[in-house]
Amino acid sequence: MEEKETDKTLTDICRDAKAAASAISLLNPIKKKSLLLTAASALERDRDLIIRENQSDMEKAEANNMPDGLKDRLYLDEKRIKSMADGLREVADLPDPVGEVIDTIIRPNGLKIEQVRVPIGVIGVIYEARPNVTADVFGLCMKTGNAVILKGGSAAANSNKAIIESLKKALKKEDLPEGAAGLITDNRHEITRQFMKMRDYVDLLIPRGGAGLIKSVVENSTIPVIETGTGNCHVYVDDPCDMDMALDIIENAKTQRIGVCNACESLVINRSIEKEFLPLLSKRLSPYHVELRCDSDAGKYLDNATKATDEDFGREYLDYILSVKSVDNVDEAISHINKYNTGHSETIVTTDYNHAEKFLNLVDSACVYVNASTRFTDGHEFGFGAEIGISTQKIHARGPMGLKALTSTKYKIYGNGQIRK
Repeated sequence: MEEKETDKTLTDICRDAKAAASAISLLNPIKKKSLLLTAASALERDRDLIIRENQSDMEKAEANNMPDGLKDRLYLDEKRIKSMADGLREVADLPDPVGEVIDTIIRPNGLKIEQVRVPIGVIGVIYEARPNVTADVFGLCMKTGNAVILKGGSAAANSNKAIIESLKKALKKEDLPEGAAGLITDNRHEITRQFMKMRDYVDLLIPRGGAGLIKSVVENSTIPVIETGTGNCHVYVDDPCDMDMALDIIENAKTQRIGVCNACESLVINRSIEKEFLPLLSKRLSPYHVELRCDSDAGKYLDNATKATDEDFGREYLDYILSVKSVDNVDEAISHINKYNTGHSETIVTTDYNHAEKFLNLVDSACVYVNASTRFTDGHEFGFGAEIGISTQKIHARGPMGLKALTSTKYKIYGNGQIRK
């Protein structure tokens, strides 16, 4: 009996979203902006409640010995809630992509064919302990005329519920169906698996989280999936380069926030400079107690190095750990990165223009940088207001997914009586 009731609850959430999608798809840009501004104010008004519920989640995280990087993702305070609200306001001010005419073709027979952007319909998002995702996804989906169903992880259950209740107040105040933003609160694995099969109601499924979650969704979903991959991000320090710049970039990319997918996990370094550079790097990172896991060449120049394995070169640590690989040249660096990366973000630090261009052209990742931190792979930093995820696949969307990535297209054809002969 319990399973049937749970199934009905899941089905009702999906049905409500499907029904609400039509109303949301018809919203004009002025109404969408009003909704998002109302939602931003609601989050700030409910700030104290959201923080209390988040504290409850944080206490459970401490009791369960959650890693520091994941606790950082889970944590909310006044500043982070303001950032969530400001993100909604930024999205509200962005141009509305829905209805944009991408291309117009006039055929010899007089048919006028327009390709236009349209909402996808109902978007499902399965994510782990990142409650800020709840607000970001809401904003992006409402702006693009999509209903959304959210399935957050159990670690953030109280936080997500408080946030979605606040956002639903905004929908109600704007006389819009609350089913446009559904939250699945049953955290049993079988419910998540059932959600992956709700193809009759959900048009697109996006997983955000660790490798295990993403692999499970990709392999088990009957709904089309956009794969948002994990981040084994590399920094390649070239010869020649500005060493001070390289130290700044690595420190930022590795230590600013260890629990994010655009943090640097792997350092690749040219052998000709590692004797000089690695002791400087070790000193720079010592206040953070970063463990350097080095190959045999790099390890010779560090007293505190740990021996790296092939597994280390392919890992997303989400911790104060950095793998170090020595190479002879930029070609070997590119080969190593393409073998072990997750298709997320890579950067080269160099003063050689040709090396930079080769790296940009041949590294197979969604975002490839020259002389900048990988931490910029982010919807806000790219000017998208927010992101629904970082796509590491090559179909439909790649890299930070902003508003346009949450639209599909249709063709509108205007005729005056043409028939095909």
